Amino acid sequence: MGASDPEVAPWARGGAAGMAGAGAGAGARGGAAAGVEARARDPPPAHRAQPRQHRPAAQPSARRMDGASGGLGSGDSAPTTEALFVALGAGVTALSHPLLYVKLLIQVGHEPMPPTLGTNVLGRKVLYLPSFFTYAKYIVQVDGKIGLFRGLSPRLMSNALSTVTRGSMKKVFPPDEIEQVSNKDDMKTSLRKVVKETSYEMMMQCVSRMLAHPLHVISMRCMVQFVGREAKYSGVLSSIGKIFKEEGLLGFFVGLIPHLLGDVVFLWGCNLLAHFINAYLVDDSFSQALAIRSYTKFVMGIAVSMLTYPFLLVGDLMAVNNCGLQAGLPPYSPVFKSWIHCWKYLSVQGQLFRGSSLLFRRVSSGSCFALE
Repeated sequence: MGASDPEVAPWARGGAAGMAGAGAGAGARGGAAAGVEARARDPPPAHRAQPRQHRPAAQPSARRMDGASGGLGSGDSAPTTEALFVALGAGVTALSHPLLYVKLLIQVGHEPMPPTLGTNVLGRKVLYLPSFFTYAKYIVQVDGKIGLFRGLSPRLMSNALSTVTRGSMKKVFPPDEIEQVSNKDDMKTSLRKVVKETSYEMMMQCVSRMLAHPLHVISMRCMVQFVGREAKYSGVLSSIGKIFKEEGLLGFFVGLIPHLLGDVVFLWGCNLLAHFINAYLVDDSFSQALAIRSYTKFVMGIAVSMLTYPFLLVGDLMAVNNCGLQAGLPPYSPVFKSWIHCWKYLSVQGQLFRGSSLLFRRVSSGSCFALE
């Protein structure tokens, strides 16, 4: 979801991680079911034609394997798997950072280059603001290529902390076996299943978001220093000291509420929509039902993330508002009393989706961009 961690979230956004986890769980369940079915079909060998007297107890699933089980999540392989996820996440975060950096500068209203005249699909003349690629070239001209990675360090730490937190929570609160929803289930049963799964995902996402948010605030402030060419926030430790001294403990959690609301709305909206489509619109007798269901949640995630974008925008603006940086002060932004005040202001200006598009950016009539 844009400038958040993705997590998103999360696929912030953290929503993408939740969908990946759900997909992995479904795959593991499907593989286990296939193995049982195959063993049931295989005929017993000749020297064991007599019926079996004892059936071994069912083994614990991959979700519940402990240190003595020797599974993927056990013993020495658990820290290795977690470290692998952290490393992969760090790589994706680093590669996508220039995109998030440009998006954040657009969100705060920094438009250092004038719009250009163009035509839309109907042939009408409209003003277009610079696209992501033009904006990125401008940043390189000012700060060099390394300038595209301003604020990356706290963002890497934030994502790593979020990943480790989710992994630790799974160990402390292991998820129960989640049955696969089918259109054969009645309304009450199917809803119970999806509510149970979504509640668990929401708990993990909210906790990881709250713990990682202070680093997210530092990352946002490091990036928007490009607007006023400030150097107030230069390192993680020094930034922590400045925020605590000037704003107190609450300064680390500015903008947290809209981010949490966005995460909750995203998870429930995505999971419920995907559930109703998979359970009631996709018939099990259809040959491609499994393939369609595997993509439903992904498509719904894209759609719902567009609807929850205003929560992301408001949260990011509140993280840099009135913090002593030019990007959080007039003329770029008023000093907001609360995130609701910020939401109402953007709504009146028609800017609740500012920064959601990075390619074809038209100048709106209610634009509050500060053109230099």
